[in-house]
Amino acid sequence: MAFSNIRAQAIIVRSSSCKTRKYSNGPDLVTRRDVMGLLFVVPIISLNSPDADGAGLPPEEKPKLCDDACEKELENVPMVTTESGLQYKDIKVGEGPSPPVGFQVAANYVAMVPSGQIFDSSLEKGQPYIFRVGSGQVIKGLDEGILSMKIGGKRRLYIPGPLAFPKGLTSAPGRPRVAPSSPVVFDVSLEYIPGLEDEEL
Repeated sequence: MAFSNIRAQAIIVRSSSCKTRKYSNGPDLVTRRDVMGLLFVVPIISLNSPDADGAGLPPEEKPKLCDDACEKELENVPMVTTESGLQYKDIKVGEGPSPPVGFQVAANYVAMVPSGQIFDSSLEKGQPYIFRVGSGQVIKGLDEGILSMKIGGKRRLYIPGPLAFPKGLTSAPGRPRVAPSSPVVFDVSLEYIPGLEDEEL
């Protein structure tokens, strides 16, 4: 979804001379290794564009990474708790390598408040986002949660307030407010690791 006019907090992607690569099993992705800044911490977006129609959809109509059947299965998946307080459940365990710190990852995500209301989603934007994992370009809980995933994996992250948005996110049409340092939930799928792929070429 594209954004204009109304100021709020969300995501910024900066790039320099980025190139786009087409993958047979997915949409076009920005793949230049020096893409700078997918920021969940202090971003600026706004929601007054024709492309932002998905923001106004009722929660049940918004695209999700975990459908009703998935939600039922998650009830029986054991919870993992890390030393930082991050908790997660694996929806699907991926295969292959985990991303090294500092490498780019391409990930889809659906971000929710604990009640299940969606406040941000790459699925509504139509393509995964690329950022350097473990480099502080996203909130701490998302960084930590993705670092131990494998390509093709899906995971639900229960991110405590200290690892979430220190300044919070203001509300907007179709999007609930996220209070400063309040817990959030992210469903994440690790699509591929372009930085690792480039190293192997």
